[in-house]
Amino acid sequence: MLPDRVPQNSTAVALNEKFNEGILDAKFALDELTLTLAAPQLVPICQALKTDFQFERLSAVTAVDWWPSDPRFEIVYLLHSIRRNTRLRLKMRVSENEEIDTVCYVWRAANWYEREVFDLFGVRFRNHPNLERIMMPTDWEGFPLRKDYPKHGHKYSYSDE
Repeated sequence: MLPDRVPQNSTAVALNEKFNEGILDAKFALDELTLTLAAPQLVPICQALKTDFQFERLSAVTAVDWWPSDPRFEIVYLLHSIRRNTRLRLKMRVSENEEIDTVCYVWRAANWYEREVFDLFGVRFRNHPNLERIMMPTDWEGFPLRKDYPKHGHKYSYSDE
């Protein structure tokens, strides 16, 4: 069930009708809608948002580490409908060892964003076409944006590169 103010938003109402089990929560912040999704429904909801609701642009994918809570990570997708001049934020909570489906096949821009989240947080994206490090050296150990990462990092020598 959608909170009181959300039923005024036609996108939220239509998505809630079509993906009743997929929308866990909805809220407005700064006049922008945020939907919290169930992980198994991510790709179908994203496909519907792109084709039926004209969210043709994926602006970013990022993550938040809520360590030591479980589920540990919150994955955040920022969408933009240029035609409708509307923005939408999608959030999803995942456990440390849980894989989530890639949305690369919905928005090509997700490729690098998901690689960045993998590289810095260690979140794995199932069926990603090239899930490898994008910012850190390939032999880097650990994920530097995790809250349990050492404050001064691991000892590493860049002289080999």
